Amino acid sequence: MEWIAELPTWIVFLLVFSVRIVDVSIGTLRTISVVQGRMALSVFLGFFEVLIWIAALSQVMVGVSDNPILMVAYAGGFAVGNAVGIRLERALALGAVVVRLITSLNEEDSDVVHALRHAGFRVTTFEGEGHEGAVNLIYIRCQRRELKSLLKTVKKLRPKIFYTVEPVQEQSERMAEALPHSTGWRSAFKMK
Repeated sequence: MEWIAELPTWIVFLLVFSVRIVDVSIGTLRTISVVQGRMALSVFLGFFEVLIWIAALSQVMVGVSDNPILMVAYAGGFAVGNAVGIRLERALALGAVVVRLITSLNEEDSDVVHALRHAGFRVTTFEGEGHEGAVNLIYIRCQRRELKSLLKTVKKLRPKIFYTVEPVQEQSERMAEALPHSTGWRSAFKMK
């Protein structure tokens, strides 16, 4: 790694900055994997996170006395790496969520349930009591990557519907099974 010391300062700056972005992005994904209980992925990401971190840190420690600007590259890479890691995690959308919808208890709101079931979501409904009377509670468990589609379907029918979204920490295997029949647009091709 002595060849790095011979490079111009601006190239070393960019290397440290870039490597730090990669290492912190991996660290963000690793942290989320730990929270979700994904042990194998956490171990894999942790190994590479620390390996890359040591490479960046060693260059800063060796060159900081001659080029204090490397501290800025290190800190800047850390800051940007957090943002990149969060964006990457949102794009990957690992895990499952439970969406809870609360609607008034009337015939018109049954179209939300019908549309969600037609789109292939498992929907469970309950009758409840709200501040202003009877309500319909609608629960849907879906993968995070499906959440945008689910909410788009719901908001198209009920733009002002009240909903909450919570991550699933643990679930039984039964709910993770595929539906026994085709749903959504794929069902049209399997009709007899």
